[in-house]
Amino acid sequence: MLHLILFLFFGAVCVAGAVNLLAQSHPINSALSLIVVMASLAAEYLLLGAEFVAAVQVIVYAGAIMVLFVITIMLLNAGAEEHTKGSRVAILLGIPGVLIAAVLICWTLVARGHTISVEIGALPGGPVEIAKLLFHEFLLPFEITSVLILIAIMGAVVLASRPEAIAHHPPKAEQPDQLTGRGDAPQLVAAGKEH
Repeated sequence: MLHLILFLFFGAVCVAGAVNLLAQSHPINSALSLIVVMASLAAEYLLLGAEFVAAVQVIVYAGAIMVLFVITIMLLNAGAEEHTKGSRVAILLGIPGVLIAAVLICWTLVARGHTISVEIGALPGGPVEIAKLLFHEFLLPFEITSVLILIAIMGAVVLASRPEAIAHHPPKAEQPDQLTGRGDAPQLVAAGKEH
């Protein structure tokens, strides 16, 4: 009974965080709400017996990716979002889409809701089994994925940087004497004294 209460509690926290994410006008507040959503999802995975997925959810999503989001928002110095009247296309397509999704979810819960409960840890998927699969049978795809991510990061850095060799620099100014003719000034002054 306590397990079900905790599951429903963290589910409610997740939904409340998602609604708050959409309702906030400032990007930092939305990012913090998304962190709450990710943390509550990790708690849901932990209650379902998926410890590895819960740890990945905290480390990767609630940790690294959300830190990246917050740093990006702070670097862009994004202020509060301006409220607009809305789009007619969003209203015409969004309301029927939400209704269709609600009908599908209700139908799925009614038609497939009679499932058998399974004890925690009865199904495969613990950290030991996933680690054996990840670092033995699927080691090459795992390493190729990490190399592709590294290439994407390097490409983003190259696109975002402006090397000094490519950047436009104004031409160097010539010597002051050549530009203003001050090099001839003492001779002109001396000639004026003679006259």
